[in-house]
Amino acid sequence: MADIKQQIFQELKNLEEAAAHLRGAAINAGKQTDLEVAILTEQVKGLREKNNRATEMIDKSISILKKLKK
Repeated sequence: MADIKQQIFQELKNLEEAAAHLRGAAINAGKQTDLEVAILTEQVKGLREKNNRATEMIDKSISILKKLKK
């Protein structure tokens, strides 16, 4: 009976260690995801700014072409 109890306690200890390991992995994955989202957010922000500048340049170019066409 003592051996069975010891085996149960050992299994519980193993499960506890596995759960702690998985919890740590989940926390690290969450941090990695947050970092990736922050990087992508900055990249999108930069692309939007470039797109706005390109649109402004295109609008100016069209305006100049229309004036030259007259």
